[in-house]
Amino acid sequence: MVPPILFGMKPDMMLTMMFLAILLFPSVKNVGLVALTTAAISALTTSFPGGQIANLVDKPITAFVFFALFMLVKKATGIKTPVAAALTAVGTLVSGTVFLSAAALIVGLPGGNSVMALVAAVVLPATVVNTIVMVVIYPIVQSVLKRTSIKAKLS
Repeated sequence: MVPPILFGMKPDMMLTMMFLAILLFPSVKNVGLVALTTAAISALTTSFPGGQIANLVDKPITAFVFFALFMLVKKATGIKTPVAAALTAVGTLVSGTVFLSAAALIVGLPGGNSVMALVAAVVLPATVVNTIVMVVIYPIVQSVLKRTSIKAKLS
């Protein structure tokens, strides 16, 4: 549960979980499934006016942009916690911008705000929080997966 920050907007902490799923199980099929699932849950739980449609637009775009960046970076550097954190930051910025742009086109933005004003007020703080959460969670999940056979069964 995340309280609204500005005009009913709240940081989307579900993004961190979507990004984590993509990092752990990177395939087009898995990305599509996690994107649609995240979009549906976000659409059902949003308090943002018109956020249902904006979430359905945002999550698949964000998931595949994140996946493409992940595949590019994975080949060059491998995926360590700082890389996962950087990808999370970029992914959150992409998500927030796509969400707000879609909402602006579909229903307009609350309070007469611009996309950039809401990016500064909501998306940037969410980016910081999501990045910190990934820095904490990613090494824990990696450690758990090394000690179990979960990843082998799910891959």
